[in-house]
Amino acid sequence: METIVFDIGETLIRDDRYWASWANWLGVPPHTLSALVGAAVAQGRDSADALSILRPDMDINEASLARTAAGRGEHLAESDLYPDVRPALAELRALGVRVVVAGNGTVRAGELLRALDLPADLVVTSDEWAVAKPDPEFFARVLEVSGAKPGSTLYVGDHPADDLFPAKSCGLLAAHLRRGACGYWWADHPDVVAAADFRLNALTDLPALLGQVPERPRPRALRAL
Repeated sequence: METIVFDIGETLIRDDRYWASWANWLGVPPHTLSALVGAAVAQGRDSADALSILRPDMDINEASLARTAAGRGEHLAESDLYPDVRPALAELRALGVRVVVAGNGTVRAGELLRALDLPADLVVTSDEWAVAKPDPEFFARVLEVSGAKPGSTLYVGDHPADDLFPAKSCGLLAAHLRRGACGYWWADHPDVVAAADFRLNALTDLPALLGQVPERPRPRALRAL
């Protein structure tokens, strides 16, 4: 592997404060929204559907703008990083691996991530590229910036439908990370097990895997359990 590309949410960044801030904005207990996020994940739905369950008539984009206007918009701090992020990325770069962070997110999220000065060669979000996962064009852009062939580029993420399956369909190697609601829930699903080139419990597992390129079948469609 020459290049490793990382998803953002629940791969590098913890989402618990994000959902807690939404719960506070909507006036519900954080555990209520967390439970609904988990239910959406278990059904194979977008986790943002939890917001629509709470407020069916709410326009989420308008609500996001309102939160920003009220000074309660996007925010990232060192405490939002999982503790294995800096050591894992730094070790990979020391080993000569090109490290890229590329995932779904706003332009503001990209600015905040770059302000954290992660040990990465490139940090970019879907809004900055004007294309989001799981669109194949997103992974075409990943390959453009990877500086390596698809078979030497590994995409790491927690979400099978957004990360693992489309990355594999575009010819990249893919690792599924057992992290966050989605990562834990789908970790042992047969389609995930069959499709993933690597299955990770932590990002610090990656350096030991650099010389391994296993053969895996093409992914099937993810089914809700």
